[in-house]
Amino acid sequence: MGGYSSEYKISLNSGNVVYQSLDASKFNVFKIHIFKNKWVYVNANDEEFPVDKNDFSVIIQGKKTTFDCVFNAIHGSPGEDGQLQGYFNLINLPQTSCNMYQAAVTYNKRDCLSILKPYGIKTAESYYLNLGDVVNEDAIIEKVGLPCFVKANKAGSSFGVTKAYKKEDLKTSIETAFKEDDEIIIESFLDGIEVSVGVITYKGETKVLPITEIVSENDFFDYKAKYLGQSQEITPARLTKTQENQVNTLAKKVYEILKMKGFSRSEFIFKDGEPHLLEINTVPGMTKESILPQQAAVAGISLSDLFESAIEEALRIKL
Repeated sequence: MGGYSSEYKISLNSGNVVYQSLDASKFNVFKIHIFKNKWVYVNANDEEFPVDKNDFSVIIQGKKTTFDCVFNAIHGSPGEDGQLQGYFNLINLPQTSCNMYQAAVTYNKRDCLSILKPYGIKTAESYYLNLGDVVNEDAIIEKVGLPCFVKANKAGSSFGVTKAYKKEDLKTSIETAFKEDDEIIIESFLDGIEVSVGVITYKGETKVLPITEIVSENDFFDYKAKYLGQSQEITPARLTKTQENQVNTLAKKVYEILKMKGFSRSEFIFKDGEPHLLEINTVPGMTKESILPQQAAVAGISLSDLFESAIEEALRIKL
């Protein structure tokens, strides 16, 4: 838990929920905090013990402790962008999230959408900018229209996301996005029902969880709506059977096209009766307020079962 991005506090919350939920009679669970300046095991007294990055081991009371599996609860970098997945693969340590390539691709919104579009996955119109590019506001508006969303390309939890209503808003929105990342994506505004779909590997099979409908009290599903209760999250979503089947089929198709494993949460908006993909999260929030645990609960899956299945799957793949 932890991480290098603006999401580290959310990750600490997620990690603590996993820690508290796992069955202590089955697992010896250790809290590992990963930050740029330190990787440490934190015990019940908040004492810190450094992690040896050569083999991800810890010396506790003079004894070397190694681990059988890592439960990845790091949102953002380095847990959701492929860095940790590559590291754990190199040292042959099973971990619960997707593999390195899948993490890197899904974390990069532009790359992910580019891969999926040839498979017929519908998305918003988009315009790309890198830090240092000349900003042509008229060209942006011609491509995506107004209002539009300006997003950091590689960031989560709605950090670096704003909605621009008029040409004069674009400059500030672009500056905000560049504070989070050196690449941004500007997307057309899709006006329709927004839903979030959890797709997981559960007990060895790909499972689509009950769909959540997002009704934000704010202008869009921003950080405050996600984490400060300023939204309604309705599970199961108020969709017709046709809409439900459409988005279930599409979310599973995306999961399988990308050869995912572990947990995922995809966001869609219905436009002209068709679900359009916004993005995919491969380390979704695990707090009790988070969407994927809510969906699991509606499906009759407890947090302990949800997390235990992820660990069993990671260990099964190693075998």
